[in-house]
Amino acid sequence: MENNKCVIDLRGVSIYHTDGYASRPKSDDELVLSEVNLQVAEGEMVYFIGRVGSGKSTLLKTLYAEVQLLEGEGYVVGTDLRRLKRSDIPYLRRKMGIVFQDYQLLDDRNVFYNLYDVMRATGWKNDGDIRRRIAEVLEVVGLETKAYKMPHELSGGEQQRLVIARALTNSPRLILADEPTGNLDPVTADGIMRLFREIASRGTAIVMTTHNTALIEQYPARTIMFSKGHIAEIDLKKSFSQ
Repeated sequence: MENNKCVIDLRGVSIYHTDGYASRPKSDDELVLSEVNLQVAEGEMVYFIGRVGSGKSTLLKTLYAEVQLLEGEGYVVGTDLRRLKRSDIPYLRRKMGIVFQDYQLLDDRNVFYNLYDVMRATGWKNDGDIRRRIAEVLEVVGLETKAYKMPHELSGGEQQRLVIARALTNSPRLILADEPTGNLDPVTADGIMRLFREIASRGTAIVMTTHNTALIEQYPARTIMFSKGHIAEIDLKKSFSQ
């Protein structure tokens, strides 16, 4: 069973391509990853690296239950993925934050209402509590003066900061980020990494996929390599020094 300090605990996991949650793979040809063992503690920062198609994003989708876990044991923020019902998925996702590369912002409403409407949809009811929390997360990401800007009026880095603010609204123990700096210039990407470091220092675990080894070199953390259907922890610092 999951340790209280462990936000991800995967043991003997195999992951398959499926047509959707609660569907079954048609054959072993749809096996993406096997023999996955991974534990991530509160406040840890972990990178997933590997070639396109190596399974990084599929594992992230398994962690937030877009892909169903069919084999092995898996616990995420206290939830048993093998026993998870489709109707319980929203409750799992309220315990974590998800940062997408393509932002997925609501283009027809401003920064404030991008957060307000999502919080309402995820169970927040008290208007005062919502407004206080929005002020808090916008300050964390440095957008406290941008609450009434529309998304198209923000730079790419500011839009990504808004996505991170959205991920923080429910005080998650875990943030999953899929190539969060992939569309950003180096200076803006550096700012996002500094923000992630600050968030992790407050106790939230961050797991992110990336192809940017320069950022990993600058902000070293645990690194998991995806290759040939398996994962393995590697020492990139040693690789950089050779």
